[in-house]
Amino acid sequence: MTTPGARASRPDLGGYFPLGPWRVHRAGYGAMQLAGDGFFGPATRDGAEAVRVLQAAVAAGVDHIDTAQYYGPGTVNQLIREALHPYPASLAIVSKVAARRDTDGALVPFDDPHELRQDIEDNLTTLDIDRLAAVNLRIADPAAPAGRRFDAQIAALVQARDEGLIGGVGISNVSREHLVRARAQTEIVCVQNLFNLADQSARDVLAECEAHGIAFVPYCPLGLAGDQRRRLLTEPVLTATAARLGATPVQAALAWLLDLASNILLIPGTRTRGHLAENLAAADVRLDDTARTELTRHFRP
Repeated sequence: MTTPGARASRPDLGGYFPLGPWRVHRAGYGAMQLAGDGFFGPATRDGAEAVRVLQAAVAAGVDHIDTAQYYGPGTVNQLIREALHPYPASLAIVSKVAARRDTDGALVPFDDPHELRQDIEDNLTTLDIDRLAAVNLRIADPAAPAGRRFDAQIAALVQARDEGLIGGVGISNVSREHLVRARAQTEIVCVQNLFNLADQSARDVLAECEAHGIAFVPYCPLGLAGDQRRRLLTEPVLTATAARLGATPVQAALAWLLDLASNILLIPGTRTRGHLAENLAAADVRLDDTARTELTRHFRP
């Protein structure tokens, strides 16, 4: 029997879960932070280190990388290509569409059906790849009703899938209403929503995904960058739990997500190999009943 907080004898990055036709490790890597400050422009730090981070992730067993053409724009996809092309056959590269950056770096909609198709093709070109494992349709406002425009957007991704440009259709930043409506039209392989110890507002979306075997991919799994993340990672209940388990607060917060539901896939991002190793080691942290009780009591949905 594994003792509380003990490390697994053989790291497996949290085991596996299906991502459409792929079967990926539950601990993956989100590449967004490799772009410049504000996720805009070229990498603000050593570009060679960004390449080494990507290579180290794959060398450690990561087979699920999340990206988007608007990270940069194009910067992150170009780094992925430089670091990893030709890509390992087991590597699932997932992107998202429906947004672009204006000249000031602000995020603007790019979500008409023909724009979604162009965004997919731009991802393929920049990455120098024939097919993306999945593409997430990013909804600007999750509170907006899911109507005919949403249907047309889903149809554009379905067409791209049927033509072999993408392996599966995903959605991001959505309500349960969006997910139910999308599922009525086609298979949804993943949902990417804001979710972490400090913000569990997407619990209903997670439950819907879990009920139907859909991968749920939390973005900002350590809280929104800035004050929320700092508050979370210095919260006494989390830091005490982490210390008792022989882990860091980052690892305890990520381990809580892996422990919460078997369909959760992690994509924490970082610009350094040290933080990458810390993030991936979270998959080896085992929460015990005391940890679950304390974290659940303190961090309420």
